[in-house]
Amino acid sequence: MGRLARFIVAGGIGFVADAAALWLVLAIAPLGPFAARIISIGFALSVTWLINRHLTFSPSSRGVAQEGARYGGVGVATSLVNYLVYCAMLFALPMVPPLVALAVASLVAMALSFLGYSKLVFDR
Repeated sequence: MGRLARFIVAGGIGFVADAAALWLVLAIAPLGPFAARIISIGFALSVTWLINRHLTFSPSSRGVAQEGARYGGVGVATSLVNYLVYCAMLFALPMVPPLVALAVASLVAMALSFLGYSKLVFDR
């Protein structure tokens, strides 16, 4: 149970990093919420890899490059789910603020992320 709690903390930090990056990109760049979200996802993925590697799961027995590639693969797959939910909400409910859609999409993708990272990346 401790690992799940640490994963939730890491995910919370990743969510804040994602939301801050999304807000910043929307504020300073001439990008809409869809393109800005791609940038924020990449930033959040980097943040959570470092946290999950050192706090949640511990480094795997693989080298950093292989572990990072596996983490990126799982991260891209779960980020696609996250992004599709985000886009679906914004298209279906155009009055929903992007940060609300981000929160809902992040919750949907969390379970998939935990399973993927624990089984395919860190072998736990």
